[in-house]
Amino acid sequence: MEPIIVKYLEKPKLKDPVLIEGLPGVGNVGKISAEYLKEKLNAKPFVELYSKYLPPQVLMQSDGTISLVKNELCYYKNPNGRDLIILVGDYQGMSSEGQYELSYKVLEIVNEYGTKLIFTLGGYGTGQLVDKPRVFGAATHKELVEEMKKYGVYFSPTDPAGGIVGAAGLLLGLGSIVFDMKGVCLMGETSGYFSDPKSSYEILKIVKEYFNLELDLEEIALRSQEITEITTQLKEEQKSGEGKEDLGYIG
Repeated sequence: MEPIIVKYLEKPKLKDPVLIEGLPGVGNVGKISAEYLKEKLNAKPFVELYSKYLPPQVLMQSDGTISLVKNELCYYKNPNGRDLIILVGDYQGMSSEGQYELSYKVLEIVNEYGTKLIFTLGGYGTGQLVDKPRVFGAATHKELVEEMKKYGVYFSPTDPAGGIVGAAGLLLGLGSIVFDMKGVCLMGETSGYFSDPKSSYEILKIVKEYFNLELDLEEIALRSQEITEITTQLKEEQKSGEGKEDLGYIG
């Protein structure tokens, strides 16, 4: 078989589309954010990516059927600005080669649609419980750094110290070097102990404002409040317990 199988469900006409990536990673911050965008904007799948670089398994569905693991590109025609192409998926590539090949294939596809801007979404694992998650940023061009600061994105000279691992980083690096695309990575601060919609909420507020989206954030705000209650409880437990292992990681 081919290393990557690309299945087109349709070929929409899009207006200056932006690629927004959110695949599984630390705290599942990127995945939660992108899946929320897909659901609330009713973004339509138009490309499915199947690959030997993904885990060799199928997933069970609620109706008893199975689904081969995949990555998926969905489109949203934004009446208030640029259209969106949202990358979601069950997993990231299992190897360095797989990460590169899958990222490159996605870039090839969105390049055909004229994409020149990429937003990747992920988590910045601190290994500590966070009351008010900041959104850290990294960008391919200095002008994007200055622009995103206006939206409250925090750019640190030292963090993330280990760089940006996986698709969130590779899409920006390859996109900039090979396809002359500009890009931003938004990293929600998270402990990394559990899936963190609270951190995703902070990212989505920025995405909504930047792209002028008609996006209802009420549901994720409620999920964010649940995480606040959990972290409060965990902090109380930690006062009498030992320190946690550092989980710093970007994904």
